[in-house]
Amino acid sequence: MKTLLLAASAAALATAVPATAQDWSGPYIAHHFGYSTLAEDEDETLLFDTNRDGTYGDTVNTSAPANAFSPGFCAGSPKGNNAAAGCDDDENTPAFGARLGYDWQAGNWVYGIVGEIELTDLSDSVTGFSTTPAAYHFRRDVDSVAALRGRLGYAMNDWLTYATAGVARAEINRVYDTTNTANSFTPMGGSNGDGYQLGAGVEKGMGDWSVGVEYLYTSLKDEDYVVAVGPGSAGLTNPFRIVNPAGTDMIRSSDTFDNHSVRVVVSYRFGM
Repeated sequence: MKTLLLAASAAALATAVPATAQDWSGPYIAHHFGYSTLAEDEDETLLFDTNRDGTYGDTVNTSAPANAFSPGFCAGSPKGNNAAAGCDDDENTPAFGARLGYDWQAGNWVYGIVGEIELTDLSDSVTGFSTTPAAYHFRRDVDSVAALRGRLGYAMNDWLTYATAGVARAEINRVYDTTNTANSFTPMGGSNGDGYQLGAGVEKGMGDWSVGVEYLYTSLKDEDYVVAVGPGSAGLTNPFRIVNPAGTDMIRSSDTFDNHSVRVVVSYRFGM
């Protein structure tokens, strides 16, 4: 009788508990699609180095003297040559990507590495307005981001929650334009943007397939892009000529390109 009871208990347990939990170990490929939004700095401005000593924060003054950029700045692209015309906000964008990864599982813990590339169309602008009047517009664009991240998660049968972090790299395309036709403007420098990513996600396993939702924060360094302002054909009362007849250097105050991304991730795991 005791043997029969033990057998019945084992059969009931086998029916109540899945014989095999989701296996998260091994290589996988994945695609993701979602939306990226800028982490905009509404307080961004333009900075000036009037004596070209490498220190920014000088004031470009008129002959009054008064701050030539007193009309202010905006986070966006100018609608006209004056502050009253306002600016168009930067737009958010869809994003698509693919990744390769490998996970190891130790009990409920899952850890691994993933490399991915994402295609996007993010633009980040800032505009300054002078009393001339004139608009001075900096824009940076990112079309793709490559990343290599680690991830650490906790599995409960067919659910996996995880955190992820790593390095990122993108080619940042920089554009400068102005309605000022008197001075000369020479953009200099600029390179690829290196940075980091932080995020978290959750996946639902379905055998070899899984579907998940992931949040990712990306910060890319954007340094060394300077616009050199020369005298051009401007007269002696031109503010740039007043502060330094030889020229002034100009940059945007923010040196990072930051964005948030929320994506749906579909993965296929190869059996080991």
